[in-house]
Amino acid sequence: MIITRTPFRISFVGGGSDLPAFYRQHGGAVLSTTIDKYMYISSHDYFEPGEIRTKYSKTETVGAVADLQHPILRTIMQKLGVHEGLEVSSIADVPAGTGMGSSSSFTVGTLHNLMARQNRLAEVDKAWLGHTACQVELEDLGEPIGKQDQYAAAYGGLNIIRFLPNDEVEVQALALSHPLQGDFCQHLKLYYLGNQRSASAILAEQSQKSSEADKVAALKTMVSFVDPFAASLIAGNWSDLGAHLHENWKLKQSLASGISNPRIQEAYEAGLAAGAWGGKLLGAGGGGFMLFLAPPSAHAALDAAMNDCRPFPFQLDTEGSKVIFNG
Repeated sequence: MIITRTPFRISFVGGGSDLPAFYRQHGGAVLSTTIDKYMYISSHDYFEPGEIRTKYSKTETVGAVADLQHPILRTIMQKLGVHEGLEVSSIADVPAGTGMGSSSSFTVGTLHNLMARQNRLAEVDKAWLGHTACQVELEDLGEPIGKQDQYAAAYGGLNIIRFLPNDEVEVQALALSHPLQGDFCQHLKLYYLGNQRSASAILAEQSQKSSEADKVAALKTMVSFVDPFAASLIAGNWSDLGAHLHENWKLKQSLASGISNPRIQEAYEAGLAAGAWGGKLLGAGGGGFMLFLAPPSAHAALDAAMNDCRPFPFQLDTEGSKVIFNG
């Protein structure tokens, strides 16, 4: 059996600039971190040598890879030349459609697992995982999504990820001291609003509108927040970080119609009134998790203001996708 563990991510500023329709014209950048919530992929020999069994939100047992309904599993197995006699299962700490990049963590983790199964780990590094996961999701499957989630899951840690017009991706790690990293995490609060959704429809609309002048201006401004956010983070200027988050969220809502709604906006305004410096909805929008940056002294008031939403404690992850069992 082989088990891989691949983290989920939180994106702070610049999200949306990783869509090809934007970065191929203007370049893009995001600042994100992975957290200690994971996608686990396990694979082992299946009892029936002429069949494949997959277990995710449903169970499939088929006689050939081409018959699999799960598009990512089918595409990866075909890409890597995986044959029958295999069982692949996934377990996640966070459900799909909640804004933490779960589908890309699934893609990265599955690639990592099946390459380990083929004894091909010498060919695998973080850049390969990020690049190949993007190939699977954007090129092979034609998903209208961006490229930040795949690289975040592959690399792990706190990074600036830059998307160049020539389709190259640069990952710049931000190394924080352990005390500063702990202090940063103590200022972050995460709440689950519910309402799982598919990001594809929102991102498709955003991609279609990414050439409109006002959308281009908004995304360029969001990209311009990345380096100041990094500087404020390294300096421990928490209120400045909150201000950047707030401005980024205001701009993000203008990119597509489904990003926010009255419930999301009500929750956000309640968080600000309780003392948060800023925040944002994670992922493409529409539901999922709301992130706030707030002084620890305001956390009790924030919990009270968000009493109909579930608090979701977390720590930062620094490792990225890894094989945690091979035997």
